[in-house]
Amino acid sequence: MQAQTPHPYPSIWHGTGAALLAVVLWALIPLLVTSAEGLPPLRLSTLALLAGALATLPMARRRRRGESDQPLGQGLVVYAGVSLLIAVAVGGCFMSFSLAPTAEAALIAYTWPVFFLLASQWLTTRRLTLTTLIGALLAFSGAALLVAPQALASGLSGPWHGYLLALAAALCWALYSLACQVPAYRLSQRLPHLLLIASLITGAASLALEGMSAMPSPTALLATAVLGLGPYGIAMLAWERALQAPQAQRLGNLAHAVPVLATLFLMLAGVTAPDWRLPIAAGLVVWGSIVASAGAKASARRLSNKRPEMDIDLQDDPAQLH
Repeated sequence: MQAQTPHPYPSIWHGTGAALLAVVLWALIPLLVTSAEGLPPLRLSTLALLAGALATLPMARRRRRGESDQPLGQGLVVYAGVSLLIAVAVGGCFMSFSLAPTAEAALIAYTWPVFFLLASQWLTTRRLTLTTLIGALLAFSGAALLVAPQALASGLSGPWHGYLLALAAALCWALYSLACQVPAYRLSQRLPHLLLIASLITGAASLALEGMSAMPSPTALLATAVLGLGPYGIAMLAWERALQAPQAQRLGNLAHAVPVLATLFLMLAGVTAPDWRLPIAAGLVVWGSIVASAGAKASARRLSNKRPEMDIDLQDDPAQLH
């Protein structure tokens, strides 16, 4: 497969603007899902993924000459396995918002970069550094700060199903990020097809579990269209453009602001009542992700110095994968 050379940029602000647009759109996901009330979560996932597939069609047209086709077995793994990961990630996330408090479920789902860093570092070095573990503990303590009080007060009757679905969504996004590190999969170019297949999966699950539903309100339909075209459409295109900018590594760190912005948007919209725990929990998730990312980068540098002849090209910051 021929390597794709980054597109030149006349100004660094092109990449910065694209990165900021993607981060803001991703932070709007919990608020948009809440605005689409009236639509069952799996049906909402189906429509949002379908809109995202249409919005990302330009990605499918970037296949260069000379790129060899994938073996049939590998293609099946990509289209079936990765599409299933996306379906569970999006469907599980949306369902968690309906079963648990939105802000709490969102923060749990946004711990996926930490899971990715732990898995990536273990697969690369067969060990986890102390810095990475400390970062993971910080991030998980942020989620626990919100979940633990209500869980202890409610016992087994608490919104555990919602929390577990948010955790499943985080794990699926982490696995998707690992798949993004395999150049042969060419997930960027296949994203429209993957989103379309994921839409079919969630659609089938919706018919089986949710049955038929009444016609949603115009507000819900508008929120669904914005959800698909924005976070799963324009944001994907903007992020890919940002990662082609000269300082893509620095821009990738902007994605760590998503949990804070998402919490802020929910509070400003009145969806979530102001709570002193929310900003602290969001800050811990962001801080933990940054610390864990720093630990992973340091480990990668040490590994590269030990084996300079192997020309290792590790992409350690999960924020740069979407």
